[in-house]
Amino acid sequence: MFATGVSMYGQMTAGSYCYIGPQGIVHGTTITVLNAGRKYLGLKGVEDMAGRVFVTAGLGGMSGAQAKAAVVAGCIGVVAEVDESALLKRHAQGWVQIVTRTVEETIAAIRKAKIEKTGGVSIGFHGNVVALWEALADVAEKEGELLADLGSDQTSLHNPWNGGYYPVQIDFKESRNMMVEDPPKFKKLVQETLIRHANAINRLADKG
Repeated sequence: MFATGVSMYGQMTAGSYCYIGPQGIVHGTTITVLNAGRKYLGLKGVEDMAGRVFVTAGLGGMSGAQAKAAVVAGCIGVVAEVDESALLKRHAQGWVQIVTRTVEETIAAIRKAKIEKTGGVSIGFHGNVVALWEALADVAEKEGELLADLGSDQTSLHNPWNGGYYPVQIDFKESRNMMVEDPPKFKKLVQETLIRHANAINRLADKG
């Protein structure tokens, strides 16, 4: 996967001193989002990012900068987070502007932000990003509306069986319990979720 350019080791934070204070990872993530816009959408920079939607996951320690980076980059950042406390912390800090609780509410917020095109907007969705990706793929296929322009992920997938990645079939609290009480079942649900994750993104990629 690394050889084909679709995966990388997480050196943007730990390997290059970027994680000394939050400003480093905000900078690195902003540059990544802007360059993705240039490379894949043909945009010139911040002035062209308004109304463009960047969907991702994770608002924890290393990934918490994503919502702020989207705003700096001038796009609509949608960040899914299964841990409510992490989401509310980022909202209280002002890094997340809008909090949504359902996929439907999130899609409505995306559509509203796209119409208004007011520059950088950050939406924090309390839920699993796989549910969001699947809903976005359904909208693209059934309604012909592509609501995501760019996508990434900053969950800790180097540690998938012990809290780095959460299954879509159950909620955060149940996941935490199952991880300890029934690790084989938890691993099975995560593996199923990973397949659904990849399938949903492939469906969207097929739509552009």
